[in-house]
Amino acid sequence: MADGKTSRFSAQVIVLVAVGLGLFLAASGASLALAQDAGAAPNAGTPVPKEGKNPIVWFITTSGVIGGFIFLLSIYFIATVARLFKELKLSVAMPPQVVSEARALIEKRNFKGVYALVKDDDSHFSQVLRAGLTELPNGLPEAREAMEMVSDVVHTEDDKKISMLAVLGTLGPMIGLLGTLKGMIASFAVIALNDTQLKASQVAEGISEALLLTLEGVGLSVPAIYFFAVFRNRVSTIHANVLLTADELIRALAAAAKGRSPTPASSVSGGTATTMVQPPRAETAG
Repeated sequence: MADGKTSRFSAQVIVLVAVGLGLFLAASGASLALAQDAGAAPNAGTPVPKEGKNPIVWFITTSGVIGGFIFLLSIYFIATVARLFKELKLSVAMPPQVVSEARALIEKRNFKGVYALVKDDDSHFSQVLRAGLTELPNGLPEAREAMEMVSDVVHTEDDKKISMLAVLGTLGPMIGLLGTLKGMIASFAVIALNDTQLKASQVAEGISEALLLTLEGVGLSVPAIYFFAVFRNRVSTIHANVLLTADELIRALAAAAKGRSPTPASSVSGGTATTMVQPPRAETAG
């Protein structure tokens, strides 16, 4: 299952790169065509009246295909952040009702009930505790090792969920750079293909396009990098809290199975509780 998700992720990255290259080639060809038309207009002697444009219309037309692609990525980014805020919560990874019910069942020494509880639940906490309960007959150290392994697997799955934010944070400036190159090509093409007096508006049009698309790419990248750091810290915090709570319950369950109170975490080393050995008392002669 993990290989399938990795292959899907790789396919998404390849598609994005291919689309970006296609946009760059198409935009470069369009820039050269526009530059040729702009250079041919003065030679024909036909004056081109300058008309004012609505800022919104100018923004849309100047952004072009590359800006539209950045806009689609922005929608995907917003949807991803909203989904991660909903999924990556401590109450989702470790439901309070499941934890409280597990504690109550352990106090009642209902060990089968604890296993049945976590077996029917698919949360991060239940998966970790279920692995510990399965390995507990082999010893407490083995149970702890199994819980850590399962927790690492779930942690890796959560890291995959937030990895697209890092991709967007890196991809945004690169797509903006395509727009920068497209705009600069258009501006310098006007200069190269125009033998008569240049118009400042024709050169400024390409420069403004370059700067606008660069701004849009950076505008996508900065929040993507920020939220990637936020969710990475949140995943680490959830992982630590779930593992600590599951370890506490598995120790309490092991102690209850032996008919004694659970050993504090500070007195446990490597899963073996330390005990005090009383020295033998010397026998007195009769």
